[in-house]
Amino acid sequence: MGDNSEVIRRYRDAVESGDLSTMSVLLDDFGTDDFVQEWPQSGERLRRDASKRLSTEYADKTGTNPKMSLGDIKTCGDLAVIEGTIDYGNGVPVRYVGIAEFRDGKVSRVREYFADPFEAPEWRAPYVEQMAAAEKS
Repeated sequence: MGDNSEVIRRYRDAVESGDLSTMSVLLDDFGTDDFVQEWPQSGERLRRDASKRLSTEYADKTGTNPKMSLGDIKTCGDLAVIEGTIDYGNGVPVRYVGIAEFRDGKVSRVREYFADPFEAPEWRAPYVEQMAAAEKS
């Protein structure tokens, strides 16, 4: 089990920079040769080189430059769970959860989930507590 704190610090810096292409540099420095990025909701998997290309070409291909606000990052050994919110520029705060796996101080796999907000059904009101806006974002 390696020390993953430097990878996580650099990830936080990359996200806070607002420049998606910095993820390519992060993979150069901290991605294993067999790195994979998985998006189960769309059934897509990217290998290391494809993930780097996507991060550097995203803005040109989509015309957008998403901004991510990081929430909590929980770590346990060679596993990290990352929470955040992504703003794709359309005013819809998309919730994000990423699960990162490390090997020898490098990231070997990231599985990412994205969820648009939705209104809770009325019938659940007697069972739930409403979260404050800050907790929802």
